[in-house]
Formats: sequence, structure tokens, C-alpha cells
Amino acid sequence: MKRIIGVYRNQNMHWVGDGFPVKNLFSYDRLGQAISPFLLLDYAAPYTFAPSHEQHGVGSHPHRGFETVTLAYQGEVTHKDSHGGGGTIKTGDVQWMTAGAGLVHEEFHSHEFTEKGGIFEMVQLWVNLPAADKMTQPKYQAISAQDIPVIHFDDDAGHLRVVAGKYAEQQGVASTFSPVNVWDGQLKAGHEQIIHVPVDHNTLVVVLEGEMLLNGTQKVLDSSIVMFEKDGDAAIQLEAVQDAKFLVLTGKPLNEPIQGYGPFVMNSKEEIVQAFNDFNNGKFGEIVAEA
Repeated sequence: MKRIIGVYRNQNMHWVGDGFPVKNLFSYDRLGQAISPFLLLDYAAPYTFAPSHEQHGVGSHPHRGFETVTLAYQGEVTHKDSHGGGGTIKTGDVQWMTAGAGLVHEEFHSHEFTEKGGIFEMVQLWVNLPAADKMTQPKYQAISAQDIPVIHFDDDAGHLRVVAGKYAEQQGVASTFSPVNVWDGQLKAGHEQIIHVPVDHNTLVVVLEGEMLLNGTQKVLDSSIVMFEKDGDAAIQLEAVQDAKFLVLTGKPLNEPIQGYGPFVMNSKEEIVQAFNDFNNGKFGEIVAEA
């Protein structure tokens, strides 16, 4: 089995805007190259919002140099950006936004969810762009739940959704700039599953809900990540002690400098300064108001 080199858990919640109560489960400023090409993951654990007539979310803000991936488990988010991207993701959908050279975007609960209220649960993952692609044209991929391939485990034990990359001959629909796998799974209590990952990738298992036993020995609680050694073995054993919701993230490391500040992730301090200058000079564009 692939050797476990670290387990980290965070139960501390903070607000992003007034619509996203999140736990930060990993970040490049702590783990650096060990998680490349991934940068950050925030988990908005199930949280009940009362019906409201006021919009909740995050207002206009910039990004450059990476991609944001939002997986909607419960609730709805409406996205709009300065490059013309936009739409509402609902339960099971995924939003894959390439900030690239720079854009401004906003994310709010949909009007329908705001008015009805309910349980909100989402993950936002940041994926780094290779240096050669950091100034690529911004792009928005809206991925509907029905378009995501699903692999069903034997004995009705659970499933794995292939959001990006490939697993068991199933190809995810998301396009990526470097080799990346994003697999979204559920496993019922008392069942186990062997997951095979590329030997040359950095690999993370993110346990969102429930409790799991990894490789037969490592107990992992909810809101935790598990890091694995990038070695010759390609198998990970997952066992659900309680019904579990999890992500498997693998990616070929970029092996490039990481320099980040706030909403920008580049390769040098000079590029960060340039990003601020470009944003302040209006080069990221602006979100067009609805007529």
C-alpha cells in the first residue's frame, strides 16, 4: 500500500464572506510542494441557512494564476465573472473556473436557495497552473452532475465520481492544464475499497464526513486530509468505519516556485506585484451588471 506520511484535521470554522462557513483542510503556505499542483481546500460543512431576502456569499474579488473548483453537495451557488463566465451550480454539479491571466468574480447563494433556505455544503479546491499557463485566457467550465461519470462499487458499497482525470476507464469531463485527478466518493460503513492512483503523482485523501480506516491501520476522522508518499506503490485501501464521504486528489507535481499573496498565486514576488498593479489598473475587467 502507498505509505501514509501525514494526517491533518481541522475543525475550526471561519466565514468567507457571509455565505460560506468553511474549514480550511489544507493550504500551500503550510504544505508547499508536497501537495503540488493543489494549493488549498476549503470545506463548507453542512450548515443550515434560514430563508432570507438578503443575498449571502462573496462579492466581487480578483484571482490570477490558478483555478478554483467548486463541488456542490447541498445548496446552490450562482457565479458571475468579468470574462463572461457564469451560471448556477446545484447539488451534484461542479464549477471549474480558470482565473489564468486574471479576472474578477463573485459567488452568491442562488436566489431560489436564498428564499427557501436549507442545508448548504460545498468544497472549494484551488489547483495551481503551470508557469507556462499562468497567463492563459480565463475560462469557465460548468459541469452538470449528469455529465460526471460514476463508478459503482460492488455490493452497493458506494461510488466514485470522476470529476477530472481518469479512473477505471472512465474519463472526467473537466479539462486541466496538468495531469490531475479529482475523484469524489462515498463508502458505506463496513465496506472497503482498493483505489489505484498514478505512481508519479502527489496523492491526498480528504475525508469530509464519517470515519475511515486507511491501509488497515490509520484511523481518519471527518474534516481530515491524508498525505501519501510519492513512491512506487499505487494502491490505497479505504475502509469506512462509519458512512463516509471523501475525495481522492492526485496530481503530477509542477516542481516550480510557488509565490502567493491573497487572491494571486504566481512564481515570483515580482509577478505578485505585477498582479496587484494590473488589478488596480483595471486590467482584470469588471462584472457586467444585469440590465
